[in-house]
Amino acid sequence: MLKRILGALLIVACGGTWAQQADVPEWATPAAQKQLAHAKHYMVSAAHPLATEAGVAMLAKGGSAIDAAIAVQMVLNLVEPQSSGIGGGAFMLYYNAKDQSVTAYDGRETAPAGATPTMFLDSEGKPPTRFGDAVLGGRSVGVPGVLRALEAAHKKHGKLPWATLFQPAIEVAESGYPLTKRTRQYLVADAVLLADPAMHAYYCQEDGTVKPVGAMLKNPALADVFRRIAKDGADAFYKGEIARDMVAAVRGHKVHPGTLSEADLAGYQARELKALCGNYREYKLCGMPPPSSGGIAVLQIMQMLERYPSADLQPGTVASLHLLSEAERLAYADRERYAADDRFVDVPVAGLLHPDYLKARSALISPDKAMSKVTAGLPPANAPATKLAFADGITPELPSTSHFSLVDADGNGIAMTTSVETYFGSRIFVHGFILNNQMTDFSLLPERDGVPVANAIMPGKRPRSAMSPFVVQDKSGKLFLLIGSPGGSLIIDLVAKTLVATIDGHLDIQAAINLPNAGARIAGPEIERQSAYEKLVPGLKALGHEVRIFDMPSGLHGIGRDADGWTGGADPRRDGVAIGK
Repeated sequence: MLKRILGALLIVACGGTWAQQADVPEWATPAAQKQLAHAKHYMVSAAHPLATEAGVAMLAKGGSAIDAAIAVQMVLNLVEPQSSGIGGGAFMLYYNAKDQSVTAYDGRETAPAGATPTMFLDSEGKPPTRFGDAVLGGRSVGVPGVLRALEAAHKKHGKLPWATLFQPAIEVAESGYPLTKRTRQYLVADAVLLADPAMHAYYCQEDGTVKPVGAMLKNPALADVFRRIAKDGADAFYKGEIARDMVAAVRGHKVHPGTLSEADLAGYQARELKALCGNYREYKLCGMPPPSSGGIAVLQIMQMLERYPSADLQPGTVASLHLLSEAERLAYADRERYAADDRFVDVPVAGLLHPDYLKARSALISPDKAMSKVTAGLPPANAPATKLAFADGITPELPSTSHFSLVDADGNGIAMTTSVETYFGSRIFVHGFILNNQMTDFSLLPERDGVPVANAIMPGKRPRSAMSPFVVQDKSGKLFLLIGSPGGSLIIDLVAKTLVATIDGHLDIQAAINLPNAGARIAGPEIERQSAYEKLVPGLKALGHEVRIFDMPSGLHGIGRDADGWTGGADPRRDGVAIGK
């Protein structure tokens, strides 16, 4: 399998990064648009062909959706190390075809026991002037959670032996894989990355320059870690030598040492939760509950739009982008005030999704004029005395993450968004993998004007996230769509865009993903640079909008159902592919 894929691998250029590369994205040409994949029995869509193939190989062996997911994630750790891996965390939704239920697995990182609300502030109580200063080093590392989440799901839903699921990644790590243009862009752009001797040895040539695109990379250190985990389970990662070395790297960092301890790692537990679900037209939409803000926000957006006919929401029109943007602005305003880990803060989830509340919020939207100012609402479950400070701008949430979707032969599905936070996380490289910087997904300021911020740092707390994997069921309860994306705080918009395009626009999953990215956070509409949607700017401005145009990196990977089986879509802005049988 590996030799065949390596021989055929096409390195697809990415469409810009959060650092806003100046080059014209190659995928912007129609020829680069990816084609809809079809399958009768099972399907995998992930951000790299080798990861997709690893999942397909497990399904071909008779494996379950979670078996395939584990294989996909381990290979992604190798081939897309800037985005996700065992040193990070994940949110996963599992659709059970037998009883049509959706279960959420929370593998989000937690703050170490030694974390404090003011840990990123200077002697004057101010956060770093450059966000990169907060990212770098052990201080930004949260307790990784992805392995525990996968292990918990495998115990319930796995078919193949745990050890079998690591074999594709071990093979890739030992045989080597080609360095992609996307990964190399990040390496060249950030000298700090290569200051680490292990990173330098892995990615650089003898003359000190970064290896060229297509250079074969081998990672025997990570292959050894995978073998240990395959043999002894996740405990091999959370206890013993690997755990001790992670702690030593975090605590011994020369610039920003952290507080991660062996007890933090040994005590980590993934959470199994009920998915957060709501209706949109004749469909049931299920997302992640807190600490993800994505489930709440996407459901709010969709339900605020439901009063408009589908004809008003057709992709590529000023009217549809205006309505979508206005709903998103309201949802993001609520997110900035209320979203956080609900074990530590009273997040008014039921109130934020209450039909009467959303009806009142939707009434603020005019089809003819943009709102001049957007503020958080007061949901019915939240009394004025418990209002929280508005946190906009405190946490930049950067877009280096990955998402994959897959369906097994029994019709069970997984939508999983996985991350080390910003590209290459904390820049700490241990045993061949990267440690996250998810502590910077907390608010760096614990309060504003004496009022607490919901997403402030506390020991054991999980940082707020925009990651928004979604499962969509039709009116009979059958799986209709799996979707999700990387993209930092833009993830919510990216998922909402795709849901509207598939449900209201009746586009297939690939056509919906291929659409230009657009949406809005609090300030107003945002449109993907050098996309066809730039022609909509005059119309949006005529409605009173201030419009921003910039690179909007995404990695939407989704699966839909049609009369013949499954359809798959992969984002042309990344290297991925959808494959099935």
